Amino acid sequence: MTDFSNVVDRHGTWCTQWDYVADRFGAADLLPFTISDMDFATAPCIIDALHQRINHGVFGYSRWKNDEFLAAVAHWFKQRFNSRIDPESLVYGPSVIYMVSELIRIWSDAGDGIVVHTPAYDAFYKAIEGNQRTVVPVAMEKNAQGWQGNMAALEAALAKPQNKILLLCSPQNPTGKVWTHEELSTMAALCERYGVAVISDEIHMDMVWGEHRHTPWNAVARGKWALLTSGSKSFNIPALTGAYGLIGDDESRSAYLSALKGRDGLSSPSVLALVAHIAAYQEGEAWLDALRDYLAGNLRYVADELNRAFPALNWQPPEATYLAWIDLRPLNIDDRALQTVLIEQQKVAIMPGYTYGEEGNGFVRLNAGCPRSKLEQGVQRLIAGINVLL
Repeated sequence: MTDFSNVVDRHGTWCTQWDYVADRFGAADLLPFTISDMDFATAPCIIDALHQRINHGVFGYSRWKNDEFLAAVAHWFKQRFNSRIDPESLVYGPSVIYMVSELIRIWSDAGDGIVVHTPAYDAFYKAIEGNQRTVVPVAMEKNAQGWQGNMAALEAALAKPQNKILLLCSPQNPTGKVWTHEELSTMAALCERYGVAVISDEIHMDMVWGEHRHTPWNAVARGKWALLTSGSKSFNIPALTGAYGLIGDDESRSAYLSALKGRDGLSSPSVLALVAHIAAYQEGEAWLDALRDYLAGNLRYVADELNRAFPALNWQPPEATYLAWIDLRPLNIDDRALQTVLIEQQKVAIMPGYTYGEEGNGFVRLNAGCPRSKLEQGVQRLIAGINVLL
């Protein structure tokens, strides 16, 4: 079993988080807690399966629609979410965001509105605006019980005929909100009422904490819908590429697959991504559960240290994801001044909340997917940086 406290040196591996931190933060000598991948080696069962496939030595064109891959996905949904899926509705893609973009093109036209809960994953803004669509924000609300969606505001947005798609993040990034079955059912009913298609990005579905439970969109779906996900976050394999999804209706599925194969020439997947997903979903459950325990401990450490240093924060770990979405508004700190201190004095890279839209002002997003020794350094540097400005 993997020792998650073991530090793996990622320098010199073309690593986005470590080797290219200067691209976003302007300095190369920073300890990074940024892009949402983890600093852990992947599950041994995946590494063993990759070695076996590499030893075969032939890396020709391959097919994702094979019995082993379809069975592995179906097994995972049944095992982890008690959800039965129709393998015939399953599709493949190089990444979740590619699939999001393609479905945006299929289900809407240039200038149409795409509804998103905000603060939102920054790639959502880019996918919408890059396809000449309009971001329609519906602000989430924070109360004593955590983050909530405003259903009245959501309905008002969905009711406008120019808004064609709800782009849902479930669980939600960056807030870590886990949508309940009741909330999702309400959204599904509203989207059906107003003829709005749903794209549900569920890439963080395996990282849900405590008593919270993830409900896959197919459990509540009506009308036009797609559930898109990947094992890349859970098993730390995004560099292998590869994602998959369920598309509810035959016509949309056919249109998606025609674009994947015909226009974009992407129907032959990375065979190593297939191998990794099959191994993960058939053999990786015990490893993932051990990782989840470690990550939950990391998030608890963040809470304990921040609240000890700044009791006014009363920060609680998120319901999902290994991304600590930290509300610093009680301290009345200037966001950009804090970033300057963190980068120039503390030599640490932590994502500013405004990356995720204006509702992110006053927040930072700290990636806790790392050995505790690294996390301790990051949290203490964040505390020291805050203290400079108080």
